[in-house]
Amino acid sequence: MLILNIWQFIIIGVGAFLAGIVNALAGGGTLITFPLLTAVGLPAVNANVTNTVALCPGYFGATLAQWKEIRTQKRRLWFYVPAAIVGGIIGGLLLLNTGEKLFSQLVPYLILLAAALLALGDPLRKWLARNGKGKNTAAFMETIAIPAVVLAAIYGGYFGAGLSVIILAVLGMLVNDNLTRLNALKQALALATNVSAAIFFLFSGSVHWWAALVMAIFALAGGTAGGKLAGRISPSVLRWVVVTIGVIVAIIYFVK
Repeated sequence: MLILNIWQFIIIGVGAFLAGIVNALAGGGTLITFPLLTAVGLPAVNANVTNTVALCPGYFGATLAQWKEIRTQKRRLWFYVPAAIVGGIIGGLLLLNTGEKLFSQLVPYLILLAAALLALGDPLRKWLARNGKGKNTAAFMETIAIPAVVLAAIYGGYFGAGLSVIILAVLGMLVNDNLTRLNALKQALALATNVSAAIFFLFSGSVHWWAALVMAIFALAGGTAGGKLAGRISPSVLRWVVVTIGVIVAIIYFVK
């Protein structure tokens, strides 16, 4: 296991704190933490695995915060949570069987995809708010959402950044409900995806445990701070800052 010095722990800790704030306000914190993990010396696959494990507490906190809306959708949870778990495990399996060289080559494309998804997040939410009571209400449409959730979770288990936007898009197109309830359901499915992949990663030997522990603690603190900053910082502005960071990071990876 790579031995990090105190300054490297400080770097990833500060990054995780900022990511916690960003995730609480706008989403996209992975675009901060993943590049920092590779910058301090972790191989790309190890950095991605460590990042996934470290983010679990944040997803759990977000799910608890919206549990009131989630618990009223028990029937959907029975369908979609297993789909998210299966997809998360498949994505994790694909990641661990992707060679370091190939994954490193895919990283800039994955970061650009995540940045694009983050950029589309705000327009998507507005579109869902306008069309949340459309006619795509049949049980057939909700059934189609099951394999769609599996595919979204495969991406989430493989890389993770932008997962929430993908799941919300799937639910918004195929499940007839208001945005508040769909957003709550999205949190539960993102948690199921992340945790299933993380549990799978626990036995992979690829997790840098000290880095994951430091990140988890600081990300929780950042999430708490982000919750208190809500209303003081524009999520839209912050989202575009993160998108810009993602594009710059992707360019750096391309140049490397």
